[in-house]
Amino acid sequence: MEIITGVERRRRWSVEEKLRLVAECDAPGNSVTRVSRQHDISRALLWTWRRQLRRGELGGGTDRGFLAVTLPTLPSGPTLLDGSADTGLEIVLPDGLHLRVTTRTDLDLVARVLTLLRR
Repeated sequence: MEIITGVERRRRWSVEEKLRLVAECDAPGNSVTRVSRQHDISRALLWTWRRQLRRGELGGGTDRGFLAVTLPTLPSGPTLLDGSADTGLEIVLPDGLHLRVTTRTDLDLVARVLTLLRR
């Protein structure tokens, strides 16, 4: 009879740990490969968790999807707007869709549009 001792290789990951590791993959300068090496996790497992997160399957069916947001560099100091300029924000979704939000945009409408696009 052979008795094998040592650490069990199969690990159990909580939903919070999975979400933290997936978010770590999306951090600037990080990658799935780097995170998998850091935490000794299969890259395929991280990709599976990312896919589950996008589909809303991670975390008991609650939708916790991530959207990458890039904010423009704003000038330092006070800025005067003469009313002819309409400052805003452009949202670029992963599928390439652009959504421009200006100071005159109804934020409830933006929320409804983003909810529909994420389905």
